[in-house]
Amino acid sequence: MSNKPLSGKTAIIAGGSGGVGKAVCAQMAQAGAKVVISYRNNKAGALEILASLEGEGHIALPLSIEDTTSINSFRDAALEAMGGADILVNTAGMTKPVAHSDLDGLTDEIIDEVFINNFRGVFATIRAFAPALKASGDATIVNVSSIAAFKGFGSSIAYCGAKAALDAMTHSLGIALGPEIRVMSVSPGVVDTSFVPGRTREFSEKAAAATPLQKVTEGEDVARAIMACVTHLSHSTGTRIIVDSGRSL
Repeated sequence: MSNKPLSGKTAIIAGGSGGVGKAVCAQMAQAGAKVVISYRNNKAGALEILASLEGEGHIALPLSIEDTTSINSFRDAALEAMGGADILVNTAGMTKPVAHSDLDGLTDEIIDEVFINNFRGVFATIRAFAPALKASGDATIVNVSSIAAFKGFGSSIAYCGAKAALDAMTHSLGIALGPEIRVMSVSPGVVDTSFVPGRTREFSEKAAAATPLQKVTEGEDVARAIMACVTHLSHSTGTRIIVDSGRSL
């Protein structure tokens, strides 16, 4: 395979300015893709990532996945600039830690926010880009899920539920969008990024020590799994790839 397997491809990275998203942008660009980085609030961070990417023709655009109007505007701007889309990676999302035993602490507002960001917003982004991806004829969607979806532990019960719904969406869309589009989930365990508020490097190292492989999972490790979904797993759709150093075993 060429060392630029994504040459001529356009990759849309929703949540591209986050920890995993940053690594995905870098690896997609290294593989030859033109990259569209989305950012919610951190425009300066997105522009810094943009400046660091290998190759030319990349852009950064604002996106709020809670708002379908924002998603559609992001799509229109991305497609106008790039002329099409071949890859969509949904790394955008959020969580608010609530102890699973604290039923009163998991308020309706937190539940709604978690599901909007981790399920509805992802679906709305896929819905927006689906026609362009179908037109590509050989497109891939990768959703960043979590082992919380099937293990039942995680930052909150709402987060577990939203990621389980995301995996169900991946399964359903794998059936619905073929053969032009493959749909995959990548399911990390604890990742050493700032995604979960309050989690430190020490927390990540302690979690890693309890896994069979005893390795801290970095954003780059998750990005490599996403890349594999796009570049190598050409006969896989509707399923998930677990990246957790064995934490879920």
